[in-house]
Amino acid sequence: MRDYIEKFSNVKAVAIGDLMLDRFAYGTVDRISPEAPVPVLKIRSCKEMLGGAGNVVANLAALGCVTTFVGVVGKDAEGRRVAELLSKIQCWNRLFFHPDAKTIVKERMIASNSHLLRVDKEERLPDLSPIWDEFFAAASQAIRSADVVLLSDYNKGFFTPKTTQAILALCREFGKPAIVDPKGRDYSKYNGATFVKPNLKEFQEASESELRPADPNFRTAAIAAAKRIFERYEIENLLATLSEYGMMRFSRQNPDDPRQIPTEAKEVFDVSGAGDTSLATFGAALGAGASVEEAMELANLASGIVVGKLGTASATADELRAALDAKRAAAERAIEAATAKTVRLDVAANEENAAANGDATAAVDAKSEKASNVGRRKLLNRDELAKVVADLKRRGKTVGFTNGCFDCMHFGHLNSFAQARAECDALIVAVNSDASVKRYKGPNRPIQNETTRAAIVAALELVDYVVVFDEDTAEPLIDLLRPDVIAKEGYSLDRWPEGRQVVAYGGRAVELKRVEGYSTTNLVEKMKRADEAKEEKR
Repeated sequence: MRDYIEKFSNVKAVAIGDLMLDRFAYGTVDRISPEAPVPVLKIRSCKEMLGGAGNVVANLAALGCVTTFVGVVGKDAEGRRVAELLSKIQCWNRLFFHPDAKTIVKERMIASNSHLLRVDKEERLPDLSPIWDEFFAAASQAIRSADVVLLSDYNKGFFTPKTTQAILALCREFGKPAIVDPKGRDYSKYNGATFVKPNLKEFQEASESELRPADPNFRTAAIAAAKRIFERYEIENLLATLSEYGMMRFSRQNPDDPRQIPTEAKEVFDVSGAGDTSLATFGAALGAGASVEEAMELANLASGIVVGKLGTASATADELRAALDAKRAAAERAIEAATAKTVRLDVAANEENAAANGDATAAVDAKSEKASNVGRRKLLNRDELAKVVADLKRRGKTVGFTNGCFDCMHFGHLNSFAQARAECDALIVAVNSDASVKRYKGPNRPIQNETTRAAIVAALELVDYVVVFDEDTAEPLIDLLRPDVIAKEGYSLDRWPEGRQVVAYGGRAVELKRVEGYSTTNLVEKMKRADEAKEEKR
């Protein structure tokens, strides 16, 4: 993920859209006005920033991208101020001063960390005919040399069906991905877009659906809503931002299998501009060669940074690097803690067994033994495992369970095992057989056979027992073993039948935290890209 951030400086990003000026007045409130029951704001400082599509540009510049903006403002003092701000962030821009337009200004009054009032000065952008030919030529030139094109629609009159379709046609002509931050219920003007990125409210409006991310059936409802949009409009992908519930991506080719990632925000001061940050970072990551999943993870991380700031803000490349380092450090601490717990539990168990047998020598040896599972056979069939589980429960131990393909072992797997092991006294890992992986992943998977995959998992100190299963789900195995805890990454209870199964008989289902950027699919794609690059050099 850090590699993509390093490549941001080579990404040529073009932003097009509704431009405005954001003004912030910061102060304190000590009294109520004698003229009316309203607070009196004593202003301490003022600040002007690029707003609307301008905030997308500011975010691209903060990430280090080579940024171009094409847009329209009024021929007025505010328009000239916008031009100055664009120049300050070293954005190459083609700014057109419409003789009949007035630059949009949004003024916010803020006391401490609280918004008191926002005052909007705006009129819809008039017809672009007087400047259209010149504007279209500038847009064409910019898009031709771009790596990615971002369309930021604030519903201020710029994105009419004519202008939107003309810009998207240029993106298709030059083979550039077009990412749209939409407004309104009708997405027909976005036909042909590579990605449309609505927030939850916009997603509901466009699909005429009522969606509640906290509901157990949210995933099913969201899939139905996405399909409704795909049926109506020629859009390749939907990327829904769900506030504190993260992000969810749907593709036209496979809408039944969306990808959802959790939010990164720890403390929210202000959501102003978070959508712009998400749009800019997602586009920059795609331009740098990231997969859609990796771009989502970086965009989500950047959004988590800016909502912790006051006012319209952006996330810098350095802040993204620091956030990635913090996530890695937290995951490593979790692995260390879980490994230490494994050592303590295994040593205690060996001491207990030795004492019970009256073997003093064995008790001394047990104290020096590390949690390497030496002498214990960890690869078991289901009947053998059922007996082990029964014995563990008889001794009052908490049995944990997780399952997966584990095709190419990576840091994400270790992180999941560490978290799962911290929830129990003994962790069982069920590994999909080769046949079940093929049914689930396709004929080219698994990369490694079940014997190899199971042996690698069993070699880990974090894992106590391993079993291979051939069914499409782990439900029959869970029915046999009835673990106290089931743990898995990336599955909420509404789309996790094994989790609901364990909860139904009184156990716990734990959704593990993901270390973003790690997956077997990503590893395979990186290896493919590396091989392709080598072939091109030859």
